[in-house]
Amino acid sequence: MTRRSLLLFGLAISCALFGCATVQPSARVSPKLLIEFGWDEPDTAFMRRHIAQMERSPFDGCVFHVTYAKPDGTLGQFLWEAWSARAFTEAELQPASADLKATRFTRFTRNFLRFNTVPGDVDWFDDFSAIQSNARLAAQIAREGHAAGILLDLEQYKAPLFDYRKQRDAGARSWDAYAAQARRRGREVMEAFQQGYPDLTIFLTFGYSVVWLESKSGERPLADCEYGLLAPFLDGMVEAASGRTRLVDGYELAYFHNKDTAAFAAAYRTVKESLLPIVADPAKYRRLVSVGFGLWMDFDSKARGWDGVDPSKNFYTPDEFETSVRKALEIADEYVWIYTEIPRWWSPEGRPVNLPETYAGALRRARQALTP
Repeated sequence: MTRRSLLLFGLAISCALFGCATVQPSARVSPKLLIEFGWDEPDTAFMRRHIAQMERSPFDGCVFHVTYAKPDGTLGQFLWEAWSARAFTEAELQPASADLKATRFTRFTRNFLRFNTVPGDVDWFDDFSAIQSNARLAAQIAREGHAAGILLDLEQYKAPLFDYRKQRDAGARSWDAYAAQARRRGREVMEAFQQGYPDLTIFLTFGYSVVWLESKSGERPLADCEYGLLAPFLDGMVEAASGRTRLVDGYELAYFHNKDTAAFAAAYRTVKESLLPIVADPAKYRRLVSVGFGLWMDFDSKARGWDGVDPSKNFYTPDEFETSVRKALEIADEYVWIYTEIPRWWSPEGRPVNLPETYAGALRRARQALTP
């Protein structure tokens, strides 16, 4: 499901499912944190050069990626190649690791190394050793670079990794066989992450929540869902989690709340309670999972446009965005992340681009409103 199809999917079903639900906020007492994750996503070299600029932003950290030098001298992106039969070496990623170690973080410390499930061209029954090795190496770099953990982006950007109907051997192997294998791989990937970074935080773009919504609250068989195999894969991750390791469901579907601040409480209940019928170990899941929310500041900007001069013309005015962010922070257990496509919070020139300062002020006010 691409971000565009996810947009249509979210708009089609969120109102029907969230219209009248209620929830009691979590009793967990945690600081509320803002994370940036958009098209201005930095690599480690950018962070090293521009950390002072990033520290001035209203965020506590960001999602970043790792690059490596190809034999021809060009840069490759680890996150787009890691879920494959290609095993990376420590030497290839050593420059990125060195960047992180040399970056002088002070306030801007809640950073997550992005790990995608792409290209996704390895069948669940194939050799997974390279994927495990890459997961272990990514977590090791995150730990040694003092990052908060891994951002596991589960979107199917290329191969339909989680769609049973499109698996290589779906005609010969049953749903149950593939589900059991996906669960096994979830255990192995979680174990690899924890070997590289014990007690880490794994920030999911979305978790069981997208499967639950796609299955129409469990009425549709997971075998018929585009993300059906994600549920058993996450079962394996939950099963293997140990120590202080935890998962954050970043709940990307909050992109589509469309200024409906009551939807955050309903979404919280979905993640913590409603979707438990598709979770193998509900008790451990509830102990392990923290609920977060993603907000798309320049919502559907390709179609709606974005005005970097007159914010009154944008889908969210700064005041409207402040209201939504404040409610998201109030309901979330800890993390809220801000997604953008056109505006840039930082740049090589040392300043935001196409981004009115009033949006940074909106984020700061939203945070201050929750400060005792």
